Amino acid sequence: MTLDEKIGQLNQMHYEDGAFLEENARKGLVGTVMSITNPIDFNRIQRIAVEESRLGIPLINARDVIHGFKTIFPIPLGQACSFDPDLVEQAARISAIEAAAAGIRWTFAPMVDISQDPRWGRIAEGCGEDPYLTSTLGASMVRGFQGNDLKDPSSIAACAKHFAGYGASESGKDYNSTFIAPNRFRNIYLRPFHSCVNNGVATIMTSFNDNDGIPSTGNKWLVKNILRDEWGYEGVVVTDWNAINEMVTHGYCEDIRSATLKAIDASVDIDMMSRAYIGYIKELIDDGLIDINQIDDAVRRILLLKHSLGLFESPYCDETLKSSVFYAPEHIRTAQKLAEESIVLLKNDATTLPFNSEIKKILVTGPLADAPYEQLGTWVFDGDAKHSITPLTALKDEFGAENIIFEPVLEYSRDTNLDRLKQIKEKAAEADIILAFVGEESILSGEAHSMASLSLQGAQSQLIKELSQTGKPVVMIVMAGRPLTIGDEIALSSAVLYSFAPGTMGGPAIVSTLIGKNNPSGKLPVTFPMTVGQIPIYYNHNNTGRPADGSEVTINDISVGTSQTSLGNKSYYLDFKECLYPFGFGMSYSDFSYSDLCLDKSEYQGNDSIIISFNLKNSSEVPGTEVVQVYIRDIHASLTRPVKELIHFERIAMDANDSKRISFSIPVNKLGYWLGNKYMTEPGKFDIFVGGNSEDCMKTSFQYN
Repeated sequence: MTLDEKIGQLNQMHYEDGAFLEENARKGLVGTVMSITNPIDFNRIQRIAVEESRLGIPLINARDVIHGFKTIFPIPLGQACSFDPDLVEQAARISAIEAAAAGIRWTFAPMVDISQDPRWGRIAEGCGEDPYLTSTLGASMVRGFQGNDLKDPSSIAACAKHFAGYGASESGKDYNSTFIAPNRFRNIYLRPFHSCVNNGVATIMTSFNDNDGIPSTGNKWLVKNILRDEWGYEGVVVTDWNAINEMVTHGYCEDIRSATLKAIDASVDIDMMSRAYIGYIKELIDDGLIDINQIDDAVRRILLLKHSLGLFESPYCDETLKSSVFYAPEHIRTAQKLAEESIVLLKNDATTLPFNSEIKKILVTGPLADAPYEQLGTWVFDGDAKHSITPLTALKDEFGAENIIFEPVLEYSRDTNLDRLKQIKEKAAEADIILAFVGEESILSGEAHSMASLSLQGAQSQLIKELSQTGKPVVMIVMAGRPLTIGDEIALSSAVLYSFAPGTMGGPAIVSTLIGKNNPSGKLPVTFPMTVGQIPIYYNHNNTGRPADGSEVTINDISVGTSQTSLGNKSYYLDFKECLYPFGFGMSYSDFSYSDLCLDKSEYQGNDSIIISFNLKNSSEVPGTEVVQVYIRDIHASLTRPVKELIHFERIAMDANDSKRISFSIPVNKLGYWLGNKYMTEPGKFDIFVGGNSEDCMKTSFQYN
């Protein structure tokens, strides 16, 4: 290969570049392309690369296939509510099958950024605040996208992003700086990426953010020292869009030439849309600042990826396949099942749900009741809203159109026009129950869609308030891309379902839950704040030297004229003591209870496994599934450890009036943590917790020697 041809393999271009892309493909000066979604168009470009360039090296076609290609699944934050790795893997497999039918063989997913700040719009793309849950589901997505063999034409290369720490973006603003200390980086933010690497992820994408002043795309310690050398990663590393050029904007590099040098020294293989590599690598080699071996290593990794995908043997895609796989019946069934498992029941006064036989007439309102595009959520470039089944449509199918009274009042989530409020109050008199579908339009979450306020937008809160005064039970169904601060609206509602943008089959999944065909089992993958002033708020925080214990004075306890005192000397807010809902929370129509937590012994060592056993009882007449969660706390260590850390979870199906003795085996190496570059499990006392969420748990203790 000539040097120009080698550099060309490191150059990624967008399909919109048109004639310029074709010219570079013909010259062998482009290695990968983005966003060709018509297989006929892709084959045309591929033929230029394979049949008209000197070496005939095929291109890889990449696309952001985040939570579905045509059949759209819940956003990843919603999928995380399922705590169901197998089903999440199935969804990724279906996404790959549909995308590959369009000629796409590389997706920029999964996003495994940990986020403790729901103001950050991209929290929608990840699995929440917990590193163990994100590690588990991120690995499932990798396996689903890549299948058993990347050479399978229905498999696509996965890309774990954004490496690393992007979810800690300061103040929740996208692209913002992060300030993550090394030990925290290791124990929280790097863990999901390490899991993806261990599960064979084909590619990794660097992040936009600088951490402690060093942008990730030029961070040699992060990409070269940890990812390459320490973890032994031999796959492809790609920048995010224009990230090399942005190192100049960061103020880290004086010009694009020096930014190119930083990226190459960090062992970043592919330049996405900066045109920096193709512009400056040759010059840097001539000046002796880049060793040709660095370029050869990058080219070798890219060619190996193309070989792994089978592109040298089969560079073209089947132009007729899409008609048989897009929205295939089994894909639709899986989309509904995952949407059902992703729904979280937050409140259910006097068993408002599921509907009983007395429910005949239903008043349906709110801007999300019949919004086929909005229910798909963020990062949906290729899903067709015409295939969405909305809650309104599903309700009419279930109860008959004559029994559904529909008055949205608000046309979209930011609408402030309440002119039709009088009509809905009159119509409420005819109804047995009111369903209010509120939340966020899809454009309000995702990349570059950070929010300083997490309240319901527009006049939605006023709508809920007015509905609560009708005397009819109000069920609030929230569809959004992030946690919202909706404590007041929840208090006014008889029941609340939270469905992070549920995708194509959101309507049938919600209606199935309302009528009890689906017993909700979803659990929150992120803590819900009462107010944005509590952010960041997350369950796995450190204890501090003065932890709150619930007995603290609050603002309403303070008498006028009280002298200046410290009011308890604890770590808490005077005005808000608790979160709205804790990590792992989710109700059911079943009544689950835990008892008799036991360990097989009181002391462990070496390579032991901890055998946990307990009783789980469903004392209701309703079969259901409980997501059992196991947490630990390392009481004393060389590094202060969180008050709780999730180390295991499992979905347990229970019959009506059923009792089971449940046992889990957990290797003691799950007790460890990173201190510097060393993973260690220190001797000492540990607490272990088992329950249905991070706050409501049984507890026992053991010693590790």
